[in-house]
Amino acid sequence: MTAEGSPRTGSGSQEPVGDLVQRASQQLSQLVRDEMRLAQAELTEKGKRFGKGGGLFGGAGLVGVFTLQALLATAIAALSLVLDVWAAALIVTGVLAVITALMATLGRQQVGKASPPRPEQAMDSVKADVAEIKEKAQR
Repeated sequence: MTAEGSPRTGSGSQEPVGDLVQRASQQLSQLVRDEMRLAQAELTEKGKRFGKGGGLFGGAGLVGVFTLQALLATAIAALSLVLDVWAAALIVTGVLAVITALMATLGRQQVGKASPPRPEQAMDSVKADVAEIKEKAQR
């Protein structure tokens, strides 16, 4: 026994169990809050990517309609006029088709980057935290 009347083991003092439980509870609460912030940030980023991808797909659809209109104008010009007019219309149609393909490809890439719509980094971090807590609890 020491002069204060409390038994000590080794050279350092041990904290009361209540303090340890309180500190663990505070640390766990902070960990959960941090993981929730990470999940929110990750889902916000994925939402932005879905928005960009959807906008690009919508733009591709609109340009696709223009492409069809230009193709119809090309067919009409080809039937009613000599080579010069319909050749020009065909060139415009080709340019619109390239723009449509480019926008569709970019939209697909954006949507692909946002899938699946779950916070993977946060989930991996929580799994690692749980594994570490289990490991320390077994000691």
